[in-house]
Order: sequence, then C-alpha cells, then structure tokens
Amino acid sequence: MMFEQVDRQKCKWETAELLRTAEVSPKSMTALFMALALALGLVSSLGGSGFVGIFISILATLLSTVLSAGFVLYCMAIRRGERAEYLTLFDGFSFVGKLILLELITAFFIFLWSLLFVIPGVIAAYRYSFALFNLYENPGIGAMEALDMSKRQTLGYKSQLFMLDLSYFGWMLLARLPSTLLTQQVARDLSAEILYGIPAPDTYFGLPLMALDLILGLWQLAVALFYYPNYICVQLAYFETAKRTSGVGQGAEPPRPDPWGGWNAPDGLG
Repeated sequence: MMFEQVDRQKCKWETAELLRTAEVSPKSMTALFMALALALGLVSSLGGSGFVGIFISILATLLSTVLSAGFVLYCMAIRRGERAEYLTLFDGFSFVGKLILLELITAFFIFLWSLLFVIPGVIAAYRYSFALFNLYENPGIGAMEALDMSKRQTLGYKSQLFMLDLSYFGWMLLARLPSTLLTQQVARDLSAEILYGIPAPDTYFGLPLMALDLILGLWQLAVALFYYPNYICVQLAYFETAKRTSGVGQGAEPPRPDPWGGWNAPDGLG
C-alpha cells in the first residue's frame, strides 16, 4: 500500500490562498454555521430534562450533524473551484438517514476499541476519520462501505492526521477551554448540591448561566473564524492525497499490480 508524507505547512499555506479566492466568504459561511449550531445548543439547553427536553436535544443534535455535513460540502466545493451558496449548509438533509447511521456505527466501533485502552480508541478514530468524507462525496454508498474505504485510505496516514490535529490544538484549546472550565464548575456545584445539600449558584461572574453560555458560544464562533475553514480544507487535502495514493474513493484510479507482485501507482504517481 502506497502513502506519501504530506508537507503540512505547504498544505496550510496553499489552503489559505485557496480560501482567499472563494466566491462565498469562508468567514461568512463559518459565522452562519457556528451561529446556527450555537442557536441549536441554546434551544437544547432550554428544553429541560423531561421527555420533551430529550426530544428537543436529540433533534438539535441531528440538525447540528446535518449542518456539519453541509459545511464540509461547502469546503469540498472550494477545493474543486466551485461556487457553493449558503444553502449548501442544508444539503446533508438529502442523505440524512445514512449520515446518522454512519455516525452511530462509527461511534460504536470507536467505543468498542476504547474498551481495550485509550490508544486503540484513538487509532480507531483516525482509522474511520475519512468515512464521513466518503459519504459526503458519494451519498450513494452505504455506511459500512464508507467505513471500509476509510480503513484502506488511512493506512500510513493515521500518525500524519494526528500531527495535523496537534498543529491546530492551540486554536481548539483557545476556543473551547473557557466553556469546558465553566461546564466542570457547574458539574461540581451540582454534585455538591446533590451530595451535601449546598445550593448551586444561580449566577456565575454576575451573569445567569444562559447568558454566560451565549457569551462563551460567541467566543467560540469568533475564534473559529480564524482557523476552522482552513482546518477542514486541509483535512480534505489529506483525504485527496490518501485517495490518490491508495486508489480508493470516488474518482481515484486503483493501483495496478506490477510484474514483481507488488503494486504500482497510477500513471504519473510513481
């Protein structure tokens, strides 16, 4: 199986140049996507803990999944030099059933591997990391086929994908650390109320929890404008490289066997 070392810095630079040429602004699309996701999160938190609240939470999660698919489809269009309108965010509705099924199966497989230890779970997450891309690119395939394609495509690329994520870790930490710390503090306060009868505070930093959630959500949105489109497009660049070298995926030319029992790259890749 062939693979190649991706020049990560060059890939990021080329992606940044590509995003500057997009007809529909990546920052505007990211702002719309994140704002809708934030609104869904707030609606979910208002639903409460009863049956209606659980239903609203599940519905909000499904809608967020569709929006995430739409954003990746927008980034795929950019990489192909095509124009993608704002309504592209909702294109995932056309294959929402397969999308949800693939998400559930992937989460289940990663969970099973995680039972062995943390590291096998992490490896499994990268093994299946291209499955959604395969489905986005070709909604006609099944969930298991998308997973199998990802397993073959990521051979030789898992460590590179890990290093790619690590290179964006600072941005992710900047975006999510404040809300993570708040969530942990709220959880501690609720535990103290349940275990010791100490009333949980109604406000934090002088603000109601809902208002603070909104502020932190807007903070994540602001940070995402500076890295998220680039991150997704660079992931897609790795995906395209993996398709080309593995010969697996839509539009990929399969490698051909050579006379010595090995495998040659398609013409022009050797």
